[in-house]
Amino acid sequence: MSETRCGFVALIGAPNAGKSTLVNALVGAKVSIVSRKVQTTRALMRGIVMVGEDTQIILVDTPGLFAPKRRLERAMVTTAWGGAGDADVVALIVDVRYWPSEETEAILEKLSDLKKPKLLVLNKIDLIEREKLFEIAEDINKRGDFKETFMVSALTGSGVATLRDKLAGFMPLGPLLFPPDEVSDAPLRHLAAEITREKLFERVHDEIPYRSTVETEDWKTLKDGSARIEQVIYVERENQRKIVLGEGGRTIKAIGESARKEIADAADCKVHLFLFVKVRENWSNDPARYREMGLEFPKK
Repeated sequence: MSETRCGFVALIGAPNAGKSTLVNALVGAKVSIVSRKVQTTRALMRGIVMVGEDTQIILVDTPGLFAPKRRLERAMVTTAWGGAGDADVVALIVDVRYWPSEETEAILEKLSDLKKPKLLVLNKIDLIEREKLFEIAEDINKRGDFKETFMVSALTGSGVATLRDKLAGFMPLGPLLFPPDEVSDAPLRHLAAEITREKLFERVHDEIPYRSTVETEDWKTLKDGSARIEQVIYVERENQRKIVLGEGGRTIKAIGESARKEIADAADCKVHLFLFVKVRENWSNDPARYREMGLEFPKK
């Protein structure tokens, strides 16, 4: 029997670098929330990739790294760097359209303190000229100690298979930590909440930026094998609740219909989804909400 390899790869980068899309592309299934809004990933989301029969890569999709202002943002950034520190390999994901950027330059400075193998992944390469790509790769490599550089488009899949195979080579010897057919360690109820939060962001755009969260409060398996799920969307003000509901309940209905389809795919069963919108002032200062999101509550 061949030896097995298993390890953790932390994907870090500025908000909207495409980390979640890349995790989903590497796994081959949706395990992490994807949105055009920045800062949508709040906690560590893990995707599990099998390469052949003997190598398991556990991808840690971290929140985007930025200069935090609010308590929730500080928790997200602390979680991201914690994920990087615990990993076997750290991959810096850079959206090539926005290099140079202050956020990525700040990450590069802090990366030098991490004594882990580091990889550079240039993402969205389909959106700029090839000549410019090599200039960016050379420039970033001068500023960081990277073992290898990869050029990918997480959205189209270009370069993803090569990256997956190369990551496998960095995994240390050790037992597989998850069953070979598992794609994520997130409980279904957590993934369901993340799916609904993604649909919420898609529908309300800029009206409800980050003052909202979704929690799965109840999940019952019915006699016919279907699931009855109750979720609560928490907002901080009454006017935000009205926006989420929409005129005649149209917005919340559209969010629910879109989320239900994806949750049913993830759960592999028929889903009856019931959404409620509640006002909880200053929920972003409530330690219980942080625990639900898998974040450590900052004292300040």
